[in-house]
Amino acid sequence: MNSERTRLAALYGGLLVMAGVLLLAIVYLLVSEGVYAGIVTAVAPAVPAARLDAATAAPALPTTDWARTAVLEPGQVAVAQKVGTVAGDAALSQLLTVSGVSLAVYSALSVALAWWMAGRVLRPVGVITARARRLSGSNLHERLALKAPPGELKELADTFDGMLDRIQELVAARQRFAANAAHELRTPLAVQRAAAEIGLADDPPPEKVAWIRDKLIDSAANSERLIEGLLLLAVSDEGLRRRERVALDETTTAVADALAAEAEERSITVEVTARPVTVEGDAVLLDHLVHNLVANALRHNHPGGTVRVRVGPEGLEVVNTGPVVDPATVPLLFEPFRRARARRHAPGEGAGLGLSIVASVARAHGGVAGASANPGGGLTARVTLPTDPPRTRPPGPPVSGGRRSGPGTPS
Repeated sequence: MNSERTRLAALYGGLLVMAGVLLLAIVYLLVSEGVYAGIVTAVAPAVPAARLDAATAAPALPTTDWARTAVLEPGQVAVAQKVGTVAGDAALSQLLTVSGVSLAVYSALSVALAWWMAGRVLRPVGVITARARRLSGSNLHERLALKAPPGELKELADTFDGMLDRIQELVAARQRFAANAAHELRTPLAVQRAAAEIGLADDPPPEKVAWIRDKLIDSAANSERLIEGLLLLAVSDEGLRRRERVALDETTTAVADALAAEAEERSITVEVTARPVTVEGDAVLLDHLVHNLVANALRHNHPGGTVRVRVGPEGLEVVNTGPVVDPATVPLLFEPFRRARARRHAPGEGAGLGLSIVASVARAHGGVAGASANPGGGLTARVTLPTDPPRTRPPGPPVSGGRRSGPGTPS
């Protein structure tokens, strides 16, 4: 910061010194124009009338107003001119001397003032720099909180504080993610170990071996879904590696068909209203996005409930019935491993990655994912994506049945 202060001080001081030099030059020019005539005007009446030799008997008359109105002897005019010239030279010499000394003092004061002003202007920058150097993972809660009048530096400090807020939230989210991921991965491993130790301690009967085998297979499947979900979340966080035109309405209809068997098993009606819409993006990621939204709407529902899916140029919306959701917890559902209710380790229960994957895929496509709690229970999830102009094609009919085409991402 010292180099910046030196440059600012040199700039401010140089401008002040240049202004002082210009002012003195103007004063000198104005004074020198009239100093001789003024002295002659003041001195001539006091000069006694005396005869001079022929060389000075007829001097040129001054051109001042006083000379045109006063009546003087020729000798008075000559003497006045000589005295005026000597006095004028002395006055200008004295003016130059005083001006030079004044300019030197003024320059020194200007440089000192410029140095002080530059330091005062850059003081907030020094505060920002010093506090930024002290920041680390252990004190991200500290803020600049710069006390200064409104201006560019105050705005810079407030922007820096806002950036620290976002960094703190990101670091906290990453720490929660690591802790939750470790817990989620440790749980199936603990189940596998316990099943093996308990069931295989002695010579177990065949039915016990079959139970242990099923338990180990379920645990391994849960671990596989969790790892797939983590990998998908990492891939979507990296952004899109390829782009193609994807018919989002067709993708939504295909996902609803694939989940129709699960919906029928749960006695849930799925209604799809699809208007033609095309999105530039990754077809696989968009399929996971739609699948996770519809699958969550099915699994967090009650028997006899409904799921309404609407897709069009305005975006994708999935509305379901189900238990009442606290509106304060809705934004947290888009974080990894967050659930509306505590985990019960029940069959078919997801890993808590579904909506976080939805939000990540939406961000990768330049879109936004959000949700709101329904007053009567359930959730309304919305995803807005940049779309291409709609194609001319009639909307598809509501879907309530079908066959699932393959395994989906953990929700």
